[in-house]
Amino acid sequence: MKILYFHQHFGTPQGSSGTRSYEFAKALINAGHRVTMICGLKQNASLSLDYDANRGWFRGDVDGIDVISLPLPYSNRDSLAKRTMVFLRFALHGIWIALRHDYDLLFATSTPLTAGLPGIVARWLRGKPFVFEVRDLWPELPRALGMHNPFILASMGLMERAIYRSARACIGLSPGIVKGIRRRSKQGKPLIMIPNGCDLDLFNPGRKENLRLPGLCEDDFVAAFTGAIGPANGLDAVLDAASVLKELGNEKIKILFIGDGKMKDRLVASARLRGLNNCLFFPPLPKTELASLVSSINCGLMILKNIPAFYYGTSPNKFFDYISAGIPVLNNYPGWLANIIHKYKCGIVVPPEDPKTFANALEHLAFNPDKCRLMGHNARKLAEDQFARGLLASCFVSFIEKQCEM
Repeated sequence: MKILYFHQHFGTPQGSSGTRSYEFAKALINAGHRVTMICGLKQNASLSLDYDANRGWFRGDVDGIDVISLPLPYSNRDSLAKRTMVFLRFALHGIWIALRHDYDLLFATSTPLTAGLPGIVARWLRGKPFVFEVRDLWPELPRALGMHNPFILASMGLMERAIYRSARACIGLSPGIVKGIRRRSKQGKPLIMIPNGCDLDLFNPGRKENLRLPGLCEDDFVAAFTGAIGPANGLDAVLDAASVLKELGNEKIKILFIGDGKMKDRLVASARLRGLNNCLFFPPLPKTELASLVSSINCGLMILKNIPAFYYGTSPNKFFDYISAGIPVLNNYPGWLANIIHKYKCGIVVPPEDPKTFANALEHLAFNPDKCRLMGHNARKLAEDQFARGLLASCFVSFIEKQCEM
């Protein structure tokens, strides 16, 4: 089977973005299928492809995946208007490819939502099966984050319904996403939840090393937040907890922020203004380097803004990286991941917007190393038993194959 796979933000382990599509594409190839990946140009993707002047795009083989990278640079630091234009241009190029390329099934994954537009064309103009993967519910999340433009929200709603109607089947990454798809889709549409997964070979608890980073001492207790530093993350909550630690006189708990995003400069300036030398900021790392670092810290921070739409409607990569690495997770919002942490005793959940309890939880982990290690052990077991990337990739391949057989 020939699969045309659309993911605008595709990346590999050599880059610092998520690798779900890379792993799933390789699983399809291992099952005997051919995959052509259509993506854009993302700062942290680290793709090395040859430029095709006749086609006006970059193309090459990436570990068996035929990758076409459209010359559409993207950064999460860009303005909303600039990002929107890049999304629309990617969709238009994708429609052109969907009309002309040779394939048996078109698969598209959000975000952005516009990645699903080529699937509409494939379904209605070429009669090809189209499968859509939903990573965030739109327009719920933009609305929850403060977007009020009625034209944009209405356009997102219409686009969402058109994509769901055109898709033969859908994949959701969390319980809330699956519920949202089911609410808006035709009854009986094949629908499955496949969350983000754990790269068990890459993130290995046995590869602990001394952290040689500026500002750290050998006996520090190190907690880290890894990933995008944007409005949705609500990372002021971490600065507030760091401020409480300073007031308590605790100099041994250090908090790392590893990543980039439009809020990073403001966060760095705020930490500096408040004298929070227990907060250290570093640029994004390639996934291979990040794995070594995460396996060597004491605690992973799972932080989001206190928005109910996030409680069951997200599936953050960082959570699965943390449990793969066998470290406890400190989570500051309710929902399905909080329930998992409680059930499997692999971390601590604190209430949103409660910096004192947040700081106390960090101290509890720092002062109880045996308990911290037990939580880490539980985290790794959870990763192996329920979220191993190989298990989820097999489920994905089976689901995709069934849609082409229908």
